[in-house]
Amino acid sequence: MQEVVVLGVGMHRFGKTGDAIVGNKSVTELCRAAVDMALKDAGVSWRQIQAVSAASSRFSGGKGWGLNGNDIVEDLGCTGVPVYNLSAGCAAGGNAFNVGYSLVAGGIYDVVLVVGGEVMPKGMIQTSGVADVNDPEFLRQRCVGMPGPSFWATLARRRMHDYGTTEAQMAKVTVKARKCAVGNPFARFQKEVSVEEVLASPYVSDPLRLFEICPVSNGAAAAVICSAAMARRFTRVPITVATSAVATIAFDDALPRSLAGPVPSGPSFHTEAKAAVMRAFEQAGIGPREVSLTELQDNTCYYELAFPEEWGLCEPGEAERLVEAGETAPGGRMPINPSGGFVSFGEATTAMGVFQIAELTWQLRGQADQRQVEGARVALQHNLGLGGACVVTLYEKVEA
Repeated sequence: MQEVVVLGVGMHRFGKTGDAIVGNKSVTELCRAAVDMALKDAGVSWRQIQAVSAASSRFSGGKGWGLNGNDIVEDLGCTGVPVYNLSAGCAAGGNAFNVGYSLVAGGIYDVVLVVGGEVMPKGMIQTSGVADVNDPEFLRQRCVGMPGPSFWATLARRRMHDYGTTEAQMAKVTVKARKCAVGNPFARFQKEVSVEEVLASPYVSDPLRLFEICPVSNGAAAAVICSAAMARRFTRVPITVATSAVATIAFDDALPRSLAGPVPSGPSFHTEAKAAVMRAFEQAGIGPREVSLTELQDNTCYYELAFPEEWGLCEPGEAERLVEAGETAPGGRMPINPSGGFVSFGEATTAMGVFQIAELTWQLRGQADQRQVEGARVALQHNLGLGGACVVTLYEKVEA
């Protein structure tokens, strides 16, 4: 297998339809800005791209099917480049990267563009299967009554029972996230909030409040990846992809994903996430305590508390103390989401896994400005999708 390198990254700042950030731009226009930035950052031209791996959804653009990589090609120039359109719900961006990584690692191509972008409908995300009695989403949302916020609130309430977590402690996760986002020019929300302001925001699903759940957003991100041999022509400090792993849920997963399920054999509420992380650590020969920083999927502040414990980054029940001590901030011993995370960006579904790549690349290069994690050498990316899919990628800074 060829060693794979992230050569260039780009992003369009996240916003919502009609605001001063994204206005009424189409998903193709958002992606064009992100791709142009990534190509310039990489130092390559559009004609040098040998394949496109695009994160696709059902929300906007793309001839009714969400982002379609073919539309990107038509917009940038029809070079005949092959296009791979990948889905996986919220993990579509990570999935597109994993496929692009595999194509380069396997020697099929030397230079691949990964792209994700979205113009989201207003309100809570509604999946297409919610009206189909044969679809798991009909069972989860209509029969069990567990749309996303209720889903996350159940997990948060269980943590409060198990570890005595308070609402104020969960609010501090949002406070930290928004403080990080002040230094991020691509974040939608760039203003600090206080614990009092978070607790004053209305409940969406008790105990989670409006400021503790990511809203929907419009945005786009792109990455150019290539073989290490080709990267040597362009950079002396390559960001190496140590590995990229994919997993789906196991039968003993404890989340209510259908009308009935087996009794869980352990404490994991996202078996796909833990499996993907453990698989990535094993494949790369990297341990959890070697990770310099993590960008994880925080649809809600609960995840920033629970996931690091499940993966061995810290001890069970320790996360609240670490947040309060500042240890999950960029200057702490376990930086989590220095970008500001989903809570500060909002979710533009297919862009999320790709925006994480951009953030971690800037961090490992030492280009993250106010939110920089000093001395960062190993980074973990976690992208979780509806239906029990998870993609985890490890990155390393390798000196020439």
